[in-house]
This record gives sequence, C-alpha cells and structure tokens, in this order.
Amino acid sequence: MVVSAIGQILIRADASTEIGTGHVMRCLALAQAWQDAGGKVIFVMAIKAPLLEAKFKSEGMETAYITAQLGSAEDARETVKLTRKFNANWVVVDGYNFGGEYQQIIKDDGLRLLIIDDYGHAEHYYADIVLNQNISADEGLYVNREPYTQLLLGVKYTLLRREFWQWCGWKRQTPTVARKILVTLGGSDAENVTLKVIQALQLVELDDLEAVVVVGGSNPHYEQLKSVCLDAKFPIHLKRNVTNMPELMAWADMAIAAGGSTNWELAFMGLPTIILVLADNQRAIAEKLGETKATVNLGWHENISATQIASMVAQLVINTDTRTEIVKSSQKLIDGEGCKQVLRYLEAKLLKLRSVSPEDCRLLWEWSNELEVRAASFFTGLIPWQEHVQWFKSKLNASDCIFYIAVDRNDAPVGQVRYDIKNNEEAVISISIDKRFRYQGYGNYLINLGCEQIFSDSNLFRINAYIKPNNKSSINTFTQADFKNIGTTTIQGHLAFHFVRNR
Repeated sequence: MVVSAIGQILIRADASTEIGTGHVMRCLALAQAWQDAGGKVIFVMAIKAPLLEAKFKSEGMETAYITAQLGSAEDARETVKLTRKFNANWVVVDGYNFGGEYQQIIKDDGLRLLIIDDYGHAEHYYADIVLNQNISADEGLYVNREPYTQLLLGVKYTLLRREFWQWCGWKRQTPTVARKILVTLGGSDAENVTLKVIQALQLVELDDLEAVVVVGGSNPHYEQLKSVCLDAKFPIHLKRNVTNMPELMAWADMAIAAGGSTNWELAFMGLPTIILVLADNQRAIAEKLGETKATVNLGWHENISATQIASMVAQLVINTDTRTEIVKSSQKLIDGEGCKQVLRYLEAKLLKLRSVSPEDCRLLWEWSNELEVRAASFFTGLIPWQEHVQWFKSKLNASDCIFYIAVDRNDAPVGQVRYDIKNNEEAVISISIDKRFRYQGYGNYLINLGCEQIFSDSNLFRINAYIKPNNKSSINTFTQADFKNIGTTTIQGHLAFHFVRNR
C-alpha cells in the first residue's frame, strides 16, 4: 500500500557531544520515510545544532527550538504547543530524558505519541507506541505501561536512513584477507576512543592495509585525529559528516564500531564488525550481537587496550571463515523494511470509525467473499448477493448490533468491525480488513479502537472472539489487542479458541 497525504510529524530529539547523534539520526530515518510518503517533518530540539539544522533544511525539513530544560515538564508543554502550532498528527520522542511525566503531559493533551527507546528507561509508559528496535528488546522492559500502549520490539523495526534503502538485497563478497577497514565510533566520541583505535591499527602487521575513519561534526578531537592520520604508516582517510555511509560500508572488508544504532546499518550491509562499547545503553546490544555471531564484541572500551584491539583485528583480517559467518548472521537480522513497518503502525493509528450506512452493502459483500476471509470463517462457502442483502438489512436496523467501518484520513474504507450484543452485557466481535491493508498492523489497532469505542458508548463489560485454531494471524492479532484465550468451544461444528477482553 502507498500511504499518501499523511500530514505532519513533529520529532523531539537532541544531539550533543554528551548525548551523541544516534537519537537524531534514527529519527531522521523515520522522518525520511514519512516525507517520502507525502508528509512534512518538523524537528524540535533543546540544544543548538547548526550542522544538523543544515542537514534537515537540505532534506526539506523544518527545525524549531525550545528553551526549557531538557526532559522537563516545561519541555513537554513547549513541545505540545509546537505540535498544535504545526498541526502535527504525531509526536515522536527519542532520548533518555523523556520519562513518564513527560509522556503523560503530551497524552493528556490528546496527542498521538511514539517513544523510541532502548532499555526501558521511563518509570511508566503513556505513549501510544513504544519502539525498541534492538535485538535485546523485550516486553519485560515495559511492564509499567498503559493498556493502550502498543509495543514494536526487535530488529524488524530497525530504522535505516534513505541512503541505505537502495542497498536492499545487496550481497557482500568476502575476500581472503581483509585489507580495507572502516572505523566509526559515533557522531561525538567525547572520550576520543577513535584515537585508541587508530593507534591500534598502527600495530597491525599487514601489507596494503587501508582505513577510513568517520567522525561526526560534533567530534571535538577532529584536529588531533587529522594530525595522527597524516602521520600513519599506511593510508588512513579521516572523513567528517559523510553522506555516503552505505558506499563506505560496501567498500570496507571489515569495521571497528561503537555499539548503538550504527550496528544495524553495519549488519544490513553485512560488514564484519568489531564492537567497542562506549556507553551503558550499548552493552545489551553488543552482547546479544556477539552471542548470535553477528559481530565480535570486545566489551567496554576502557577495559580494552590498543594492543588487544590490534590483536583482534590481526585475527579477523586473515580469518575468512569467521568473517563469512558474520556476514551471513548479520544480514539475516536486518531486511531494510523497518521504516515501512513503523510507518504502517503510525498510519493505522490515524484510522477513525464511522457507522455502517446502506451504501456499504456491496463493499461488505465483496469483503466477506474474499477467499482469505471465507477460509477464516466458520461458514466457508461463498455468500449469495440476495442472502447478504437480507442479512445486511437485518443488522443495519438491529438494536443488538453495533457496526463500524474504519476509514483512513482520506475516508478510504480500511476494514469493518461488528459487535453482536447478548443480554446487554457482552458482545461477540467480528472484524475483517480490506486485502490492500492486511498484515500492516491495522487489525490490532482496529480491534483496540472498536473496543474502546463500544466500552465508551455502552454498558458492555466483556467482548468475546471465536477463532479457528489454524488462524494464526488472527490469534496473534487478538492476543496483541489484550484478548485472553480462556479455552476452546464449538462454533457451527468447528473447534474454536474462545478469546475475551473485559472492560
């Protein structure tokens, strides 16, 4: 499905020598996907960042600044004001200073909120969606969350910037000896670990070695690194604020990198990498990648000497089998579709419900007779038109039936949700999604949206769902929507799982 006219998105994230640039850069990936889908983007920052502002401007994105203390309640209130000013459909927040109170202020104003997180830093989550794209992501990090909060966990949601998209499906060739090395240790690298890595490379005895060292614009050690690279015994090219990272990763035979978001870019490009952990929030990622043989994890940078780094580099450059294994393991992790996946969930959350009208009769008949819908139903035969018309009229006028059509912001029908009420106390839910919108996160949200609506408009205390055991997709969707499997029953002669959701 091609999403269009999706409005504006406001992204609240910061970058500095202390914070690094990772939060902003992964938000930029989502921003580019939103923009390519026809939307507009506003970045909101509390810390002046002229180079990033110039980058956003070159991308056709706006930048606004707030004056409040980073992560404070006033920060949240200023963010709310800017969201209202720009009439944004979503607020995206990325950073470790945005806790429960911050999120609650945004949600109390009725705004849609996506939190991008790494390790469950907030004491409570009020966001509509929490995105943790890391291999170490786990639902246990988010026990303290609102019932409506949806979790997007794992590397399938990895946010890759636009320059990587054209490399989907690219296959790396593994040379017998790795002679070209890429060094990338984050946008700021306040402790100058890059210098130690350059010194380590000088200890490696290998002919025709060549390296490219990438640093960000906020790196305070650029001049020192430039001098060291000029005096190196083999070519070391120092590059700042590069715009061709995929090409550099394709050029290199191996890399030395910090833990963090860059790991997903390296994995996507299948580049064998030695990881140094530069921050506490990178530990879990590096350890998990090391366990899965998708990288070589050397651990905390202060515990590793230049000599030890050199020793690992010397081993990896000549070990073709290890590098080949890393290439295979890493490229299995990241498929490059993460931005599209997240965008679909954001789009799904912008659905709205309207009551079924007489004009919907044929549309519902067409949806009902799709082969996939019939296969999931307890009656699998095709439904004759006249029989459908009679049924539809009976439902349209029935006091014991609540029937909605879900539409997107362009009023295009996405799916239907129906509640057949029993004893004024509980109802049976039935949903279907237009085939153009299936497997994109709409089902989960439609169920939640419908249940919230019917609990608000009625005195019903329980919603029942009956699902065939082989309908794995529906089982997963209803489970994600907080329905509980309470056992089995028989519906029209078919075994069915009985799921319930209480008020």
